[in-house]
Amino acid sequence: MAGIEPQPGIMEIALYVGGKSTVDGVSNVIKLSSNENPWGPPPMAQKAVRRVVHEMHRYPSTDHAELRAAIAEVNGLDAARIVCGVGSDEVLQFLAQAYAGPGDEVIYTEHGFAMYKILAHAVGATPIEVAETERVVSVDNILAACTERTKLVFIANPNNPTGTMIGLAEIERLAMNLPPQAILVLDGAYAEYVEGYDGGARLVDSRDNVVMTRTFSKLYGLGGMRVGWGYAPQAIIDVLNRVRQPFNLSNIALKAAEAAVRDTAFVQKSREENSRLRAWLAEALAEHGVPSDASTANFVLARFGSADEAAACDAYLQSQGIIVRRVSGYGLPAALRITVGDEASCRRVAHCIGLFKAGAR
Repeated sequence: MAGIEPQPGIMEIALYVGGKSTVDGVSNVIKLSSNENPWGPPPMAQKAVRRVVHEMHRYPSTDHAELRAAIAEVNGLDAARIVCGVGSDEVLQFLAQAYAGPGDEVIYTEHGFAMYKILAHAVGATPIEVAETERVVSVDNILAACTERTKLVFIANPNNPTGTMIGLAEIERLAMNLPPQAILVLDGAYAEYVEGYDGGARLVDSRDNVVMTRTFSKLYGLGGMRVGWGYAPQAIIDVLNRVRQPFNLSNIALKAAEAAVRDTAFVQKSREENSRLRAWLAEALAEHGVPSDASTANFVLARFGSADEAAACDAYLQSQGIIVRRVSGYGLPAALRITVGDEASCRRVAHCIGLFKAGAR
């Protein structure tokens, strides 16, 4: 294949590795590796899917009007400034495709979501990693890293895999001080877990350089449907819709997401149960000598004394049929990310980590 070469940056991409789902030799596993909602999909979404399943031969809408209207109604947004994608990952991809390329720089933080670096390489841009402060995004460090080549700044708030977040005042300070050609992208995949937090929507309304992305994969329990959305100034939305494939979301996914966003009782229950069990899990781990930062998402980042201890604990948990997430690729080799599951799962993983710390191997 002499002479056939991919675009610059493509071969710099390390393939994304998702959370494990199975353990060899174990039939009944507890999966706490992918930050899925342990209560499954919303009842209203399940009913919607059953109603629409006979329409699989029909093409879906190209403008996602009904879903955008539902998102706008529930969140108090302008439906015209919403774009939908195959998960929020696709909306992030649209932004990279439309606004960055060779010679440009894309900023993300050292423990930020792995896709940010991948997206930069995919369009031939240069990814710029910025240090955090004790696993928390540093606005000062981001601003110091900005240049005339900075086109996109990605921050997840709350962040994955740390679970930490920064306040709206800091986000606004960041937006106000970016170079004029740069866009601040607020990845709000876990925003719904924070009571009273709008994910940056009001900042989007007041500025022309901020985009917010959200997903139905976490709190809404639709990870298998792959639906996400973005909220942005109209000029940016007009650009993103030019690179979006017209039939990027299926009929079933659209109807499931529309029903899910309206299932407010399920959303509230999921949020409350997550908050309760997250606090319990963090305290239980701390009692076993495993600290974690105050998490605002649906997982905790359990920190161990060394990378070897974290690896040994992970191996022990797998031997007990429990799957958590190694986060060495995020610069956190001495930590394990543990999804907040249902009560039985939380108690089981805490008990097993206690046994591990007490000497079980």
